[in-house]
Amino acid sequence: MKSSRIPGFYNRSVQERLSLLADWLSPDDLEALKSGLALEQADHMIENVVALHSLPLGIGLNFMVNEREVLVPMAVEEPSVVAGASFMARLARAGGGFTAHCTAPEMIGQMQVLQVPDLPAARLALLEHKEKLLQQAAGIDPVLQRLGGGPRDLEVRLVEQSPIGPFLVVHLIYDVRDAMGANAVNTAVERLAGEVETITGGRVHLRILSNLADRRLARARCTIPLAELAFDDYSAEEVRDGIIAAWAFAAADPYRAATHNKGIMNGVDAVVIATGNDWRAIEAGAHAYAARNGRYTSLSTWGKDAQGNLVGTLEMPMAVGIVGGATRVHPTARAALKLMGVSSAAELAEIIVSVGLAQNLAALRALATEGIQRGHMNLHARQVAIAAGAQGEQIERLARQLVEEKTVRIDRAEAILREWQTEK
Repeated sequence: MKSSRIPGFYNRSVQERLSLLADWLSPDDLEALKSGLALEQADHMIENVVALHSLPLGIGLNFMVNEREVLVPMAVEEPSVVAGASFMARLARAGGGFTAHCTAPEMIGQMQVLQVPDLPAARLALLEHKEKLLQQAAGIDPVLQRLGGGPRDLEVRLVEQSPIGPFLVVHLIYDVRDAMGANAVNTAVERLAGEVETITGGRVHLRILSNLADRRLARARCTIPLAELAFDDYSAEEVRDGIIAAWAFAAADPYRAATHNKGIMNGVDAVVIATGNDWRAIEAGAHAYAARNGRYTSLSTWGKDAQGNLVGTLEMPMAVGIVGGATRVHPTARAALKLMGVSSAAELAEIIVSVGLAQNLAALRALATEGIQRGHMNLHARQVAIAAGAQGEQIERLARQLVEEKTVRIDRAEAILREWQTEK
């Protein structure tokens, strides 16, 4: 039976790590994972292509999501992200792993209606014509309709105060199934604009998807048994209560919440990027959702259950897809989706929100105990060593010395290299 628990993975060579993925991927998929995007392919994806820009792709280990073993591809440049998420996933395994679920994949398409003679009357007229408008929207994408998607509802809001005065906003609620949904939703609202103008007597100005996908939420929770939290000189209760107190800071203070949620997005974005999804949209939706009640706050919650175990939850918008866009064009993204074994956008969202919760726990645990820098700087030391000019075996040797001296700085790394040079 395949397991995401692979002891010693970190200590193996890159080739050995790849060989361990052979149980999860076909030889062609493994090759796609290694080779990545070709320059010729990139030239068809965006404009004015001149080169490729690469990120390290690591594997998040130990994840169990809804009782399923998952290896998680993570594209990120920051040290400690993959290691932190993997270790917290290991702690969560003792409590059954992560339980996650999603709401329906409904996106919001917005139409801004200006120059309306009678705003209240126009609002009622649109609602009276709701079924007609939804029927028109249903005929726009017959393929999506056949897959069970399409328009679900029409909402009309009156914006009474704005820099240009009052106007109407029409929301088309659209089920996009396994797509991220931007193209389908944008096409639908553009097609409906003329009919909306006829009904309201106004002018439809903007016609665009909203990235505040608050109808398309992903939720994850985990229970960390109290016994799993103790380490070094820290008792389990001390670690648990420290994590809860650190979360409370983020819940109450927007300055802390911004960094707290950034830690969540360290994990979320890494998987979103690896799978070819739009991480800017996910970021925008997450932070807007964190401020939905008028004050920016934590996306996650942490507390304890009746047995004293640590319990965490995370809820956030998650508009990701497994069809269309870069998810189909980029060979590494396709291989990443196959590695996770996902067959729907909902499954992908459930994994991503679980990784976000794990990454959040890693940051809180470090902050509440030994401090964020110890583990982070241990991993950062290798980057500093390389930047200073270390090569081959020198990299690990120099990184170890920097950590031992507790001076992970490039000037000190360069000085050590000069000392080694004079010793020859």
